[in-house]
Amino acid sequence: MGRVTVYRHFPDETTLFYACSGHYFSQHPFADIERWQQIADPHERLREGLRESYAWYEENRQMIAMALAEARELPMTAPYHDFWGSAAEVLAAAWRIRGRRRSTLKAAIALALSFDTHRTLTREQHLTADQSIALMVRLAESA
Repeated sequence: MGRVTVYRHFPDETTLFYACSGHYFSQHPFADIERWQQIADPHERLREGLRESYAWYEENRQMIAMALAEARELPMTAPYHDFWGSAAEVLAAAWRIRGRRRSTLKAAIALALSFDTHRTLTREQHLTADQSIALMVRLAESA
């Protein structure tokens, strides 16, 4: 399809990005973080959250890598970032701690949930998903 045809239907790159990503994510939905809230044990909740997140990253690795490379800081990726922020909140909530300890724990969990962390651990450091999850759970426990 030619550029003129694309811009006839999408007046700018932002509109095109929303149309494409909206369709893609409707076909590849994020994990169900509300289900994670049903897991009372904080360690098991974190393991399950990371297990599902890392599986989702594996299934969507190419798309996420391209989207973040092109638009990581642009407003159009806000729903993506908002989802992972909410996921970190849900996973941290199981610990029932407050103040500075909670902030540190949430930071560790956000790092564990990051696509870049997943990519580094599994692609660059050649850890399995289970090894990556175990490492990130230990990180959160130490926080």
